[in-house]
Parts: sequence; C-alpha cells; structure tokens
Amino acid sequence: MITIQALGVSEGLVKANAFVLRQPALDVSKRAVTDVAAEQARVDDAIERAKQQIEQLMAAAGGEQAEILDAHLMMLDDPDFSDGMKDIIAAESVCAEYACKVNCENFQQMFRAMDDEYMQARAADIGDISDRVQRVLQKVDDDPLDGIDAPCIVVASDLTPSDTAKIGSKPVWGFITQIGGRTSHSAIMARSMGLPAAAGAGERARLIENGDAILLDGCSGAIVVNPDAATEEAFDRKKAQFDEQRRMLEQYRAQPGATADGHRVVIEGNIGTPADAMRVDEVGGEGIGLFRSEFLFMDRADLPGEQEQFEAYRQVAQTMTGRPVIIRTLDIGGDKEVPALALEKEQNPFLGYRAIRICLDREELFLTQLRALLRASAFGDIRIMFPMISSLEEVRSAKAMVEKAKEQLKNEGVAFNEAIKLGIMIEIPVAAICADILAKEVDFFSIGTNDLIQYSCAVDRINDKLAALYRPLHPGVLRLIKMAADAARENGIDCGVCGEMAGSRGMASVLCGLGVTHLSMSASSILAAKNDLAHHSYEDCVRLASSLLGGVSATENESQLV
Repeated sequence: MITIQALGVSEGLVKANAFVLRQPALDVSKRAVTDVAAEQARVDDAIERAKQQIEQLMAAAGGEQAEILDAHLMMLDDPDFSDGMKDIIAAESVCAEYACKVNCENFQQMFRAMDDEYMQARAADIGDISDRVQRVLQKVDDDPLDGIDAPCIVVASDLTPSDTAKIGSKPVWGFITQIGGRTSHSAIMARSMGLPAAAGAGERARLIENGDAILLDGCSGAIVVNPDAATEEAFDRKKAQFDEQRRMLEQYRAQPGATADGHRVVIEGNIGTPADAMRVDEVGGEGIGLFRSEFLFMDRADLPGEQEQFEAYRQVAQTMTGRPVIIRTLDIGGDKEVPALALEKEQNPFLGYRAIRICLDREELFLTQLRALLRASAFGDIRIMFPMISSLEEVRSAKAMVEKAKEQLKNEGVAFNEAIKLGIMIEIPVAAICADILAKEVDFFSIGTNDLIQYSCAVDRINDKLAALYRPLHPGVLRLIKMAADAARENGIDCGVCGEMAGSRGMASVLCGLGVTHLSMSASSILAAKNDLAHHSYEDCVRLASSLLGGVSATENESQLV
C-alpha cells in the first residue's frame, strides 16, 4: 500500500483502477535546413491542421471546455505565436520541429515570470498548443486516451484542456496530476465536470502503475494506492458520508441564502466567462457577484470590441433572468499581460499600473467597455463595479466616465438602464479605512479579500514560502472587513465579499456576523454556504464574529473554527 498526499482541487471520493497517461515521446533535435521557406510553410500547414483538430474537439465539448479550447484557437491565430516559430527558422536555418520547441519555451518562460497565479498556470496551455503542433509536424497521431474503455482514474504529469475535452466522452471517474493547483485548467475542468481530482502529487505519483487500485479523496487530496482491506472499508464509510452530505445540500438549491432565523445573506457566483453563469444558475446561485471581465481580453492578440463585449455581458444577464449581475471593469495590469495593451514590465505589478488606474488613463479603452455594459443593462440587472479603488477622486472620475458613456448612447438613441447601479471593490486597506467616505458615492461595496489580505498582511499570496502568513482570520483583516460592512450599513448600501474567503468552509456565518449582506463564490461552494448559514441563527453569527474580532492572533481565531 502506498499513500500520497496531494492538493484536493475538486471535491468527491472515488475508487477505480489507475490509467497512467504516458504520451508518446516526441523526438525534437536541432536539424539544419537549407530551404527556409519550405520549413516555414510546414509551420503554417501544421497550425492549420492543429486548428482543425481543436475545432473537432470543440464540437463535442461544452461550457468551460469549449471556452478554453476557443482560447487555444485564438492563440494559434495570434501572429506572434506563428511568427515566433518562423523567425527562429529564418534566423538559425533550423527545422520546424526545433523552432516549435524553442518558441514554446520562450512563451512559457514569459507566462511563468508573471506574478499572477492564473497567468502562470496558462504556461500549461502554451505547452498543450505547442505539443499539438509538434505532433502534427512529426505525424504522431496515436492518443493514449483512446485506450480508455473501462472506469478509471487518470494519472498524469498534467492534463491539458485537449486531454480533458476528450476525457468527457470516456468512463473517467477522477484525475490525479503530478503538477498544478486549483487554478490549473485540469482542476477547473474537473470541477466543471463534477469529477474528484487531486493535483500536485509530485514525484510519488510515478509510483502508480497502470491497473493499480486507487482510492482518491478530492476533498483532502489524499491518495491511496493498492489499499488493504481495512483502509478500503474506512474509505467506503467516508465516501458514503460525503455522498449523503451532497444529497442533503441539494435541498438548498431553490432556497435563498439565510440564517436559521431568516436573516438574509444573498449567495451569488463568481464567473470568468458567460458559460460559467449556467453552472451558477444550476446550483441555485442568486446572481453573479463577480464577472471577471478581463478574461475577455486575455489569450488574444487584439482587444475585444464593443459589440463582442456587449454580447458576452448580455448573455450572462439573460442567463440570470433578472437576478443581479455585477461586472467588474477591466482588472488588468503589469502582472496580467494583454499583448494588445503593450504594458511595460513592472518590478512590483500588484502595486503598479493596473485596473482602474489604466482605465482612467486610457479613456477610449474604458469608454468602449462602459458603453458595452450600459447597452447590456437593457437586458437584465447589470451592475458595474470598479476595482483597485484607493481614493474618492478615482470613484468620481469613474462615475464621470459612466455619465459620458450614457450621454453618447442617448445621442445615438441606444437603450440602457439609466439607473444602473455602480459599486467599488474594497481591496486596498485605505479603502476599508475610508469606507465611510466612499459609501456616500456608490450603490454597493464588494470586498475583494484575496488582495485585501495580501495588502494588509504584506504577503504575496502566490508565494508558496509565505503561505503560512496569508491568514484570512487575522484580527486585522477581520477589522477591515467590519469597517467596510459598518460603513455600508450606515449609508444604506449593500456590502458583499467576492474573494475566496466567501466560499471557504465555515466562513459564510463569520462574514454574516461581520455585517456582510452578499457572498459571491465559485459555483461548487454555493450549496455549502447556504447550508452553513441555515445551521446558525443571526445571533450565533454575530457572537462568533465578535469573538474572532477580539482574538489576539490568526492562530487563535482559526482554532475557533475547527
């Protein structure tokens, strides 16, 4: 029996035999060529063939899978990607296979150097796209996944979007990957497909052989290989309890978020694409508390125009059928690269030229998005939220831009919601401290706890070495949240939380007690949050929050929630 501790990235418990995914080796050697033009033509042909393969996969995919594969198509259409290979061929007179390899490494290095965890994870997409082109160049068509014909748990170094798209039609019951984390596409897709998954299993995953019996706990990340009878019996009991808990949570699907004594807390979903809204709707989300609009701008060589943005925003509004949809304006910066913006590299991008700072500086970029948002507001309860706010002047400048966009649309006779609600993210400590001033200018707050914790604790949240210092229950963090919630209540506006803290186990009741009125989270956390609230009275929540506010350390506070 072998035990492996990985990171649980998609909840669920499953047992099945291992299917160890080993891709055929691709032989890439540096071979000199004399006909550079012919070699460059091979690149063009391989890219076209790769695009055809992806389009075939998209026809059978849906939701997030199709969105991710569509991003792959856009990368293949990006001249920088194809020209990078052809430039290497021209400069070094080398074969297309070698140029593809070097080009992939260059792009991956660029993504891995970014400070944003999501963008770092996109290096795997570059590898997937490049491998597909490489396989076409080498005429390697065999796919090991075609060999899956019985229920199994796939074990791999990593799973690409192409792999997971194909797995959707196979009897795969779970994933285990050596590398990756919660933001890797294999993890995202596992959650969207409802499959248990563990990532970051490391070198010990290499001990797993084809056909080995596997017990996989996607909640804790625990993996047991070839278990003994006692271990399997204990696992079966735990699985039965988990399955019963899931069935129990279904009762909250159609129920609004509320404490046991009826105190309302609206439970909404975070999304990155229009397709994500469907999953939020399926699990009983009461709206969209955060639509990260920047994902419309990423993984492409150009900027989305007004019509493209409008259609995406309208689609979400129509999916939510009258429920509120809060759309965050472009939150991009030195840490999230958008080639079309040509942003300069910064030494400290999290504190740099990003989000509202870019939008107020580049009026046409901002106006295009605001016009699209206003047009979409005619089709549902669209609300606009400005990120990275640190001053009253920024709020007033952003509101003035909204008025300018409104005036343009009026002159053009275009319909929109004149009374559209405007809000801000509270993610910089000074915004929380001055929340009483800012609350008089907006219709709602949404606390971005990911950055609020990072900034207030001076901890890089994607630095593994500092993970122990990133503490949501730090008394100082809780006091900042309470400041914002109190200011919102005193000024008669809503106060939500849209950071990861909102969907963390047991935190719904804590945030309710702090005075938060809306919680927005991943779709997979919505039912559990409703359950948490339903098992506490409002007085219980306030008592717990007061106790945590009075705590002397994060460690002491964490012990109260165990």
